[in-house]
Amino acid sequence: MSKIEVDAITQQSGTTLTTGGGAGKTVVVDATTVTLGRCGGTVALASGASQTGFGRTGTVDWNTTPKTATFSAVSGDGFFCNTTGGAFTCNLPAGSAGAIVSLADYAGTWQTNALTVSPNGTDKIGSVNSDVVLNTEGQSVTLIFVDSTQGWINTMDSTSNVRGNPFVVATGGTITTSGNCKIHTFTGPGSFVVTNTASCASQNIMSHMIVGGGGGGTAGNPGAGSGGGAGGFREVKNPATPYTASPLDGYPSAPNRVTLTVQSYPIVVGAGGGGGSSTAPGTPGRTGSKGDNSSFGGIVAAGGGGGKLNPCVPSDITDGGSGGGSVHPSHPVGLGNTPPTAPAQGFNGGPGAPGGSGRDAGGGGGGATAVGGSGGNPGPGGPGGAGATTSINATPTAFAGGGGGGKRNCTSDGPAGTGGTGGGGAGSLGSPGTSVAGGTNTGGGGGAGAYGPQPGNSGSNGGSGVVIIRYKFQ
Repeated sequence: MSKIEVDAITQQSGTTLTTGGGAGKTVVVDATTVTLGRCGGTVALASGASQTGFGRTGTVDWNTTPKTATFSAVSGDGFFCNTTGGAFTCNLPAGSAGAIVSLADYAGTWQTNALTVSPNGTDKIGSVNSDVVLNTEGQSVTLIFVDSTQGWINTMDSTSNVRGNPFVVATGGTITTSGNCKIHTFTGPGSFVVTNTASCASQNIMSHMIVGGGGGGTAGNPGAGSGGGAGGFREVKNPATPYTASPLDGYPSAPNRVTLTVQSYPIVVGAGGGGGSSTAPGTPGRTGSKGDNSSFGGIVAAGGGGGKLNPCVPSDITDGGSGGGSVHPSHPVGLGNTPPTAPAQGFNGGPGAPGGSGRDAGGGGGGATAVGGSGGNPGPGGPGGAGATTSINATPTAFAGGGGGGKRNCTSDGPAGTGGTGGGGAGSLGSPGTSVAGGTNTGGGGGAGAYGPQPGNSGSNGGSGVVIIRYKFQ
Protein backbone atom coordinates (compact mmCIF):
# COMPACT_ATOMS: atom_id res chain seq x y z
CA MET A 1 0.00 0.00 0.00
CA SER A 2 1.27 3.49 -0.92
CA LYS A 3 1.02 6.39 1.51
CA ILE A 4 1.41 10.13 0.96
CA GLU A 5 2.20 12.32 3.96
CA VAL A 6 2.23 16.12 3.58
CA ASP A 7 2.08 19.12 5.92
CA ALA A 8 -0.34 21.04 3.68
CA ILE A 9 -2.12 20.87 0.35
CA THR A 10 -1.77 24.05 -1.71
CA GLN A 11 -3.65 24.52 -4.93
CA GLN A 12 -1.46 25.17 -7.98
CA SER A 13 -2.99 26.29 -11.28
CA GLY A 14 -3.11 23.44 -13.74
CA THR A 15 -2.02 20.92 -11.16
CA THR A 16 -3.91 17.85 -10.08
CA LEU A 17 -3.87 16.47 -6.53
CA THR A 18 -4.24 12.85 -5.55
CA THR A 19 -5.54 11.52 -2.23
CA GLY A 20 -7.87 8.92 -0.78
CA GLY A 21 -7.57 6.16 -3.39
CA GLY A 22 -8.01 2.50 -2.77
CA ALA A 23 -5.09 0.23 -2.03
CA GLY A 24 -2.42 0.68 -4.66
CA LYS A 25 -4.51 3.23 -6.60
CA THR A 26 -4.85 6.99 -6.82
CA VAL A 27 -7.76 9.27 -7.50
CA VAL A 28 -7.07 12.25 -9.70
CA VAL A 29 -9.09 15.39 -9.04
CA ASP A 30 -9.26 18.81 -10.65
CA ALA A 31 -7.01 21.35 -8.99
CA THR A 32 -9.94 23.57 -8.07
CA THR A 33 -11.50 20.76 -6.02
CA VAL A 34 -9.80 18.62 -3.41
CA THR A 35 -11.70 15.48 -2.38
CA LEU A 36 -10.68 13.75 0.86
CA GLY A 37 -11.54 10.13 1.51
CA ARG A 38 -13.55 7.70 -0.57
CA CYS A 39 -17.02 6.24 -0.52
CA GLY A 40 -17.40 4.13 2.61
CA GLY A 41 -14.18 5.51 4.08
CA THR A 42 -13.58 7.77 7.08
CA VAL A 43 -11.68 11.04 7.31
CA ALA A 44 -10.25 11.38 10.84
CA LEU A 45 -8.49 14.33 12.43
CA ALA A 46 -5.35 13.53 14.38
CA SER A 47 -5.44 13.89 18.17
CA GLY A 48 -5.25 17.56 19.08
CA ALA A 49 -6.08 18.77 15.56
CA SER A 50 -9.02 21.09 14.88
CA GLN A 51 -11.20 21.81 11.88
CA THR A 52 -12.53 25.00 10.34
CA GLY A 53 -14.84 25.79 7.49
CA PHE A 54 -17.02 22.70 7.64
CA GLY A 55 -19.95 24.48 9.30
CA ARG A 56 -22.14 23.26 12.19
CA THR A 57 -25.01 20.85 12.46
CA GLY A 58 -26.82 22.60 15.33
CA THR A 59 -24.95 20.79 18.06
CA VAL A 60 -21.93 21.62 20.18
CA ASP A 61 -18.67 19.95 21.03
CA TRP A 62 -18.79 19.31 24.77
CA ASN A 63 -15.85 20.36 26.90
CA THR A 64 -15.60 17.59 29.48
CA THR A 65 -13.47 19.56 31.91
CA PRO A 66 -16.07 21.05 34.28
CA LYS A 67 -16.04 24.79 34.90
CA THR A 68 -15.86 25.75 38.58
CA ALA A 69 -15.50 29.54 38.38
CA THR A 70 -16.53 32.45 36.16
CA PHE A 71 -15.47 31.85 32.54
CA SER A 72 -15.99 33.08 28.97
CA ALA A 73 -17.80 30.67 26.67
CA VAL A 74 -16.73 29.92 23.10
CA SER A 75 -19.26 29.49 20.32
CA GLY A 76 -19.64 25.88 19.25
CA ASP A 77 -18.80 24.46 22.66
CA GLY A 78 -20.82 22.97 25.51
CA PHE A 79 -19.76 23.41 29.12
CA PHE A 80 -20.47 21.43 32.29
CA CYS A 81 -20.74 23.95 35.13
CA ASN A 82 -19.99 22.70 38.64
CA THR A 83 -21.35 25.12 41.25
CA THR A 84 -20.70 22.82 44.22
CA GLY A 85 -18.18 25.33 45.57
CA GLY A 86 -20.39 28.37 44.93
CA ALA A 87 -22.26 30.35 42.29
CA PHE A 88 -20.44 31.86 39.32
CA THR A 89 -21.01 33.41 35.86
CA CYS A 90 -20.76 32.26 32.25
CA ASN A 91 -19.93 35.20 29.93
CA LEU A 92 -21.33 34.58 26.44
CA PRO A 93 -19.22 35.37 23.36
CA ALA A 94 -20.06 38.32 21.08
CA GLY A 95 -23.22 37.38 19.23
CA SER A 96 -23.15 36.50 15.55
CA ALA A 97 -25.87 34.70 13.61
CA GLY A 98 -25.62 30.95 14.22
CA ALA A 99 -23.36 31.19 17.30
CA ILE A 100 -24.23 28.38 19.71
CA VAL A 101 -23.41 27.63 23.37
CA SER A 102 -24.70 24.85 25.62
CA LEU A 103 -24.55 24.73 29.42
CA ALA A 104 -25.33 21.85 31.82
CA ASP A 105 -25.55 21.47 35.60
CA TYR A 106 -22.59 19.20 36.36
CA ALA A 107 -23.38 18.20 39.96
CA GLY A 108 -27.09 18.93 40.29
CA THR A 109 -26.41 22.01 42.43
CA TRP A 110 -27.77 24.96 40.46
CA GLN A 111 -30.82 25.05 42.74
CA THR A 112 -28.45 25.88 45.61
CA ASN A 113 -25.67 27.78 43.82
CA ALA A 114 -27.04 29.27 40.61
CA LEU A 115 -25.21 29.81 37.31
CA THR A 116 -25.56 33.32 35.92
CA VAL A 117 -25.41 33.72 32.11
CA SER A 118 -24.28 37.18 30.98
CA PRO A 119 -24.57 38.52 27.38
CA ASN A 120 -21.69 40.35 25.73
CA GLY A 121 -22.02 44.14 25.61
CA THR A 122 -25.41 45.14 24.20
CA ASP A 123 -26.32 41.62 23.09
CA LYS A 124 -29.66 40.29 24.27
CA ILE A 125 -30.96 37.03 25.71
CA GLY A 126 -34.55 36.49 24.65
CA SER A 127 -34.93 40.12 23.47
CA VAL A 128 -33.63 41.64 26.73
CA ASN A 129 -30.12 42.94 27.41
CA SER A 130 -29.90 41.36 30.85
CA ASP A 131 -28.29 38.51 32.74
CA VAL A 132 -30.18 35.21 33.11
CA VAL A 133 -30.01 33.09 36.27
CA LEU A 134 -30.18 29.29 35.88
CA ASN A 135 -31.31 27.87 39.24
CA THR A 136 -33.03 24.56 38.49
CA GLU A 137 -31.45 21.33 39.67
CA GLY A 138 -30.04 19.27 36.80
CA GLN A 139 -30.90 21.90 34.18
CA SER A 140 -29.25 22.11 30.76
CA VAL A 141 -29.78 24.75 28.06
CA THR A 142 -28.69 25.40 24.49
CA LEU A 143 -28.52 29.06 23.36
CA ILE A 144 -28.31 30.11 19.69
CA PHE A 145 -27.71 33.70 18.58
CA VAL A 146 -30.36 34.59 15.99
CA ASP A 147 -30.21 38.33 15.38
CA SER A 148 -29.88 41.67 17.12
CA THR A 149 -33.60 41.79 17.93
CA GLN A 150 -33.88 38.62 19.98
CA GLY A 151 -30.21 37.90 20.49
CA TRP A 152 -29.62 34.51 22.15
CA ILE A 153 -32.65 32.19 22.12
CA ASN A 154 -32.86 29.00 24.18
CA THR A 155 -33.73 26.16 21.80
CA MET A 156 -33.36 23.21 24.19
CA ASP A 157 -34.05 23.11 27.94
CA SER A 158 -33.93 19.99 30.09
CA THR A 159 -34.87 19.83 33.75
CA SER A 160 -35.24 16.07 34.03
CA ASN A 161 -32.05 15.72 36.11
CA VAL A 162 -31.44 12.15 35.00
CA ARG A 163 -29.06 10.77 37.62
CA GLY A 164 -28.50 7.45 39.33
CA ASN A 165 -29.85 7.49 42.91
CA PRO A 166 -27.17 6.49 45.43
CA PHE A 167 -29.79 5.64 48.07
CA VAL A 168 -32.47 3.02 48.57
CA VAL A 169 -35.67 3.62 46.59
CA ALA A 170 -38.75 1.66 47.64
CA THR A 171 -42.55 1.74 47.85
CA GLY A 172 -45.16 0.13 50.06
CA GLY A 173 -47.16 0.81 53.20
CA THR A 174 -47.68 4.31 54.60
CA ILE A 175 -44.54 6.36 53.90
CA THR A 176 -43.35 9.21 56.13
CA THR A 177 -39.99 10.94 56.53
CA SER A 178 -37.82 11.84 59.50
CA GLY A 179 -34.72 13.86 58.66
CA ASN A 180 -32.81 11.89 56.02
CA CYS A 181 -34.80 8.71 56.63
CA LYS A 182 -37.95 7.27 55.09
CA ILE A 183 -40.30 5.20 57.22
CA HIS A 184 -42.67 2.59 55.76
CA THR A 185 -45.43 1.51 58.18
CA PHE A 186 -47.48 -1.60 57.40
CA THR A 187 -50.64 -2.03 59.46
CA GLY A 188 -51.82 -4.89 57.28
CA PRO A 189 -50.40 -7.29 54.69
CA GLY A 190 -48.62 -5.74 51.72
CA SER A 191 -45.36 -5.59 49.78
CA PHE A 192 -42.18 -3.62 50.31
CA VAL A 193 -40.97 -3.11 46.73
CA VAL A 194 -37.30 -2.16 46.29
CA THR A 195 -36.43 -0.61 42.92
CA ASN A 196 -32.95 0.70 43.77
CA THR A 197 -30.34 -0.24 46.34
CA ALA A 198 -27.83 2.13 47.93
CA SER A 199 -24.34 2.54 46.51
CA CYS A 200 -23.05 2.34 50.08
CA ALA A 201 -23.51 -1.32 51.00
CA SER A 202 -24.06 -0.70 54.72
CA GLN A 203 -27.13 1.44 53.95
CA ASN A 204 -28.88 -1.56 52.41
CA ILE A 205 -29.27 -3.12 55.87
CA MET A 206 -32.77 -2.13 56.92
CA SER A 207 -33.73 -0.76 60.30
CA HIS A 208 -36.96 -2.56 61.09
CA MET A 209 -39.42 -3.45 63.79
CA ILE A 210 -41.73 -6.45 63.52
CA VAL A 211 -44.46 -7.18 66.11
CA GLY A 212 -46.68 -10.26 66.04
CA GLY A 213 -50.38 -10.26 66.90
CA GLY A 214 -51.16 -10.38 70.63
CA GLY A 215 -52.82 -13.37 72.28
CA GLY A 216 -56.41 -13.25 73.55
CA GLY A 217 -57.30 -13.20 77.25
CA THR A 218 -59.28 -16.02 78.86
CA ALA A 219 -62.80 -15.82 80.18
CA GLY A 220 -63.58 -16.30 83.88
CA ASN A 221 -64.38 -19.96 84.67
CA PRO A 222 -65.46 -19.81 87.49
CA GLY A 223 -62.65 -17.70 88.93
CA ALA A 224 -60.78 -14.88 87.25
CA GLY A 225 -59.20 -15.31 83.82
CA SER A 226 -55.59 -14.71 82.73
CA GLY A 227 -54.20 -12.15 80.32
CA GLY A 228 -53.01 -12.83 76.79
CA GLY A 229 -49.32 -12.65 75.93
CA ALA A 230 -48.00 -9.88 73.69
CA GLY A 231 -46.90 -10.57 70.15
CA GLY A 232 -43.19 -11.15 69.67
CA PHE A 233 -41.09 -7.99 69.31
CA ARG A 234 -38.16 -7.93 66.86
CA GLU A 235 -36.08 -4.82 66.09
CA VAL A 236 -32.87 -4.00 64.23
CA LYS A 237 -31.39 -0.51 64.16
CA ASN A 238 -28.83 0.23 61.44
CA PRO A 239 -26.46 2.94 62.77
CA ALA A 240 -26.89 4.72 59.40
CA THR A 241 -30.50 5.54 60.40
CA PRO A 242 -30.15 7.38 63.71
CA TYR A 243 -32.99 7.11 66.21
CA THR A 244 -33.47 5.80 69.74
CA ALA A 245 -34.06 2.06 69.54
CA SER A 246 -35.49 -0.25 72.19
CA PRO A 247 -33.18 -2.31 74.43
CA LEU A 248 -33.98 -5.26 72.14
CA ASP A 249 -31.93 -4.03 69.18
CA GLY A 250 -30.76 -7.15 67.38
CA TYR A 251 -28.34 -5.44 64.96
CA PRO A 252 -25.17 -6.99 66.49
CA SER A 253 -26.37 -10.45 65.42
CA ALA A 254 -26.15 -10.81 61.63
CA PRO A 255 -29.04 -13.33 61.35
CA ASN A 256 -31.42 -10.61 62.55
CA ARG A 257 -30.56 -8.28 59.66
CA VAL A 258 -32.33 -7.83 56.34
CA THR A 259 -30.01 -6.71 53.53
CA LEU A 260 -31.95 -5.42 50.55
CA THR A 261 -31.73 -6.43 46.92
CA VAL A 262 -33.96 -5.17 44.10
CA GLN A 263 -37.11 -7.23 44.58
CA SER A 264 -40.54 -7.25 46.21
CA TYR A 265 -40.63 -8.32 49.87
CA PRO A 266 -43.94 -9.74 51.15
CA ILE A 267 -45.08 -8.15 54.41
CA VAL A 268 -47.18 -10.21 56.84
CA VAL A 269 -48.97 -8.46 59.71
CA GLY A 270 -50.43 -10.88 62.23
CA ALA A 271 -53.97 -10.60 63.55
CA GLY A 272 -54.62 -10.68 67.28
CA GLY A 273 -55.91 -13.86 68.88
CA GLY A 274 -59.54 -14.08 69.94
CA GLY A 275 -60.59 -13.70 73.57
CA GLY A 276 -62.18 -16.63 75.40
CA SER A 277 -65.95 -16.66 75.62
CA SER A 278 -67.66 -16.99 78.99
CA THR A 279 -70.68 -18.53 77.23
CA ALA A 280 -68.73 -21.32 75.54
CA PRO A 281 -69.89 -24.69 76.89
CA GLY A 282 -66.46 -26.30 76.79
CA THR A 283 -63.10 -25.31 78.25
CA PRO A 284 -61.35 -24.69 74.89
CA GLY A 285 -63.81 -21.94 74.00
CA ARG A 286 -63.02 -20.11 77.21
CA THR A 287 -59.29 -20.05 76.51
CA GLY A 288 -57.74 -17.14 74.67
CA SER A 289 -56.42 -17.88 71.20
CA LYS A 290 -52.88 -17.38 70.05
CA GLY A 291 -52.05 -14.35 67.86
CA ASP A 292 -50.71 -14.71 64.32
CA ASN A 293 -47.12 -14.20 63.25
CA SER A 294 -45.79 -11.09 61.51
CA SER A 295 -42.80 -11.15 59.16
CA PHE A 296 -40.52 -9.24 56.80
CA GLY A 297 -37.49 -10.43 54.85
CA GLY A 298 -37.36 -13.82 56.56
CA ILE A 299 -37.53 -12.33 60.08
CA VAL A 300 -40.56 -13.58 62.02
CA ALA A 301 -42.17 -12.17 65.17
CA ALA A 302 -44.31 -14.89 66.71
CA GLY A 303 -47.90 -14.33 67.76
CA GLY A 304 -48.52 -13.97 71.49
CA GLY A 305 -49.83 -16.91 73.51
CA GLY A 306 -53.45 -16.98 74.65
CA GLY A 307 -54.22 -16.80 78.34
CA LYS A 308 -54.17 -20.24 80.02
CA LEU A 309 -57.38 -21.46 81.61
CA ASN A 310 -56.43 -24.91 82.92
CA PRO A 311 -53.51 -27.32 82.70
CA CYS A 312 -55.19 -29.27 79.91
CA VAL A 313 -54.85 -26.43 77.44
CA PRO A 314 -52.03 -27.33 75.02
CA SER A 315 -48.90 -25.22 75.18
CA ASP A 316 -49.03 -24.41 71.48
CA ILE A 317 -51.97 -22.14 72.30
CA THR A 318 -50.45 -20.36 75.29
CA ASP A 319 -46.77 -20.20 74.33
CA GLY A 320 -45.64 -17.60 71.80
CA GLY A 321 -43.75 -14.35 71.30
CA SER A 322 -44.77 -13.66 74.89
CA GLY A 323 -46.66 -16.25 76.92
CA GLY A 324 -50.18 -16.07 78.27
CA GLY A 325 -50.81 -15.94 82.00
CA SER A 326 -52.37 -18.75 84.05
CA VAL A 327 -55.32 -18.84 86.46
CA HIS A 328 -53.69 -20.93 89.20
CA PRO A 329 -50.15 -21.40 90.51
CA SER A 330 -50.37 -25.13 89.76
CA HIS A 331 -51.07 -24.40 86.11
CA PRO A 332 -47.97 -23.81 83.99
CA VAL A 333 -47.81 -20.36 82.47
CA GLY A 334 -47.43 -19.76 78.76
CA LEU A 335 -43.80 -19.50 77.71
CA GLY A 336 -42.44 -16.48 75.89
CA ASN A 337 -39.66 -16.29 73.30
CA THR A 338 -41.14 -19.29 71.53
CA PRO A 339 -39.54 -20.07 69.14
CA PRO A 340 -36.35 -18.69 70.68
CA THR A 341 -34.61 -15.63 69.25
CA ALA A 342 -31.67 -13.52 70.41
CA PRO A 343 -32.42 -11.01 71.80
CA ALA A 344 -35.54 -12.64 73.27
CA GLN A 345 -38.72 -11.56 71.49
CA GLY A 346 -40.82 -11.76 74.66
CA PHE A 347 -41.33 -13.14 78.18
CA ASN A 348 -43.45 -15.66 80.09
CA GLY A 349 -46.91 -15.01 81.45
CA GLY A 350 -47.56 -14.66 85.18
CA PRO A 351 -49.25 -17.25 87.43
CA GLY A 352 -52.72 -16.84 88.89
CA ALA A 353 -53.70 -17.09 92.54
CA PRO A 354 -55.36 -20.17 94.08
CA GLY A 355 -59.13 -19.98 94.19
CA GLY A 356 -61.64 -21.00 96.83
CA SER A 357 -62.20 -17.78 98.70
CA GLY A 358 -63.93 -15.87 95.94
CA ARG A 359 -61.07 -13.35 95.99
CA ASP A 360 -58.64 -14.91 93.50
CA ALA A 361 -57.05 -13.11 90.52
CA GLY A 362 -55.52 -14.28 87.24
CA GLY A 363 -51.98 -13.75 86.06
CA GLY A 364 -51.00 -11.20 83.43
CA GLY A 365 -49.67 -12.01 79.99
CA GLY A 366 -45.99 -11.58 79.27
CA GLY A 367 -44.65 -8.50 77.48
CA ALA A 368 -41.68 -7.70 75.27
CA THR A 369 -39.43 -6.66 78.17
CA ALA A 370 -40.99 -8.23 81.29
CA VAL A 371 -42.88 -11.27 82.57
CA GLY A 372 -46.56 -10.98 83.37
CA GLY A 373 -47.44 -10.16 86.95
CA SER A 374 -48.83 -12.70 89.42
CA GLY A 375 -52.46 -12.63 90.53
CA GLY A 376 -53.17 -12.35 94.24
CA ASN A 377 -55.59 -14.04 96.67
CA PRO A 378 -56.48 -11.66 98.09
CA GLY A 379 -54.95 -9.08 95.81
CA PRO A 380 -55.19 -7.40 92.44
CA GLY A 381 -55.08 -9.11 89.09
CA GLY A 382 -51.67 -9.70 87.63
CA PRO A 383 -50.52 -6.78 85.43
CA GLY A 384 -49.43 -7.43 81.88
CA GLY A 385 -45.70 -7.46 81.25
CA ALA A 386 -44.23 -4.22 79.93
CA GLY A 387 -43.65 -3.73 76.24
CA ALA A 388 -40.69 -2.13 74.46
CA THR A 389 -40.37 1.54 73.49
CA THR A 390 -38.72 2.62 70.25
CA SER A 391 -38.55 5.76 68.10
CA ILE A 392 -38.26 3.92 64.79
CA ASN A 393 -41.44 5.73 63.66
CA ALA A 394 -39.92 9.10 64.71
CA THR A 395 -41.95 9.21 67.96
CA PRO A 396 -41.19 7.25 71.16
CA THR A 397 -43.84 4.53 71.07
CA ALA A 398 -44.38 1.38 73.16
CA PHE A 399 -45.36 -1.92 71.58
CA ALA A 400 -46.07 -5.48 72.72
CA GLY A 401 -47.45 -5.10 76.24
CA GLY A 402 -49.11 -8.09 77.94
CA GLY A 403 -52.79 -8.32 78.81
CA GLY A 404 -53.91 -7.89 82.43
CA GLY A 405 -55.36 -10.69 84.54
CA GLY A 406 -58.98 -10.67 85.69
CA LYS A 407 -60.05 -10.07 89.30
CA ARG A 408 -62.86 -11.98 91.01
CA ASN A 409 -65.59 -10.13 92.86
CA CYS A 410 -64.06 -8.43 95.90
CA THR A 411 -63.05 -4.91 94.92
CA SER A 412 -61.46 -4.12 98.29
CA ASP A 413 -58.53 -6.40 97.47
CA GLY A 414 -57.44 -4.31 94.53
CA PRO A 415 -58.24 -3.81 90.88
CA ALA A 416 -58.02 -6.12 87.94
CA GLY A 417 -54.67 -6.39 86.23
CA THR A 418 -53.59 -3.42 84.18
CA GLY A 419 -52.41 -3.87 80.62
CA GLY A 420 -48.67 -3.67 80.05
CA THR A 421 -47.31 -0.51 78.43
CA GLY A 422 -47.42 -1.05 74.70
CA GLY A 423 -51.06 -1.82 74.04
CA GLY A 424 -51.83 -4.49 76.64
CA GLY A 425 -55.54 -4.67 77.50
CA ALA A 426 -56.70 -4.42 81.11
CA GLY A 427 -58.45 -7.33 82.83
CA SER A 428 -62.03 -7.33 84.04
CA LEU A 429 -63.09 -6.69 87.64
CA GLY A 430 -66.07 -8.31 89.27
CA SER A 431 -69.15 -9.99 87.92
CA PRO A 432 -70.24 -8.84 85.45
CA GLY A 433 -67.28 -6.87 84.11
CA THR A 434 -65.60 -5.87 80.90
CA SER A 435 -62.06 -6.63 79.83
CA VAL A 436 -60.10 -4.52 77.33
CA ALA A 437 -58.72 -5.62 73.98
CA GLY A 438 -55.07 -5.23 73.05
CA GLY A 439 -54.27 -2.07 71.10
CA THR A 440 -54.62 -2.22 67.33
CA ASN A 441 -51.22 -2.51 65.58
CA THR A 442 -49.37 -2.72 68.90
CA GLY A 443 -49.31 -6.49 69.36
CA GLY A 444 -50.73 -6.01 72.87
CA GLY A 445 -52.23 -8.98 74.70
CA GLY A 446 -55.96 -9.08 75.42
CA GLY A 447 -57.28 -8.51 78.93
CA ALA A 448 -58.85 -11.37 80.88
CA GLY A 449 -62.43 -11.79 82.02
CA ALA A 450 -63.53 -12.07 85.64
CA TYR A 451 -65.90 -14.55 87.29
CA GLY A 452 -68.18 -16.31 84.74
CA PRO A 453 -70.46 -17.26 83.11
CA GLN A 454 -71.93 -13.82 82.35
CA PRO A 455 -71.22 -12.60 78.77
CA GLY A 456 -69.52 -9.50 80.14
CA ASN A 457 -66.82 -11.67 81.65
CA SER A 458 -65.39 -12.86 78.37
CA GLY A 459 -61.73 -12.36 77.64
CA SER A 460 -60.77 -9.78 75.01
CA ASN A 461 -58.96 -10.06 71.71
CA GLY A 462 -55.28 -9.43 71.34
CA GLY A 463 -54.12 -6.45 69.28
CA SER A 464 -52.95 -6.84 65.69
CA GLY A 465 -49.26 -6.58 64.90
CA VAL A 466 -47.29 -4.10 62.80
CA VAL A 467 -44.18 -3.90 60.60
CA ILE A 468 -42.12 -0.71 60.32
CA ILE A 469 -39.10 -0.29 58.01
CA ARG A 470 -36.70 2.64 58.11
CA TYR A 471 -33.76 3.56 55.85
CA LYS A 472 -31.69 6.51 54.63
CA PHE A 473 -33.01 8.02 51.40
CA GLN A 474 -30.92 11.21 50.99
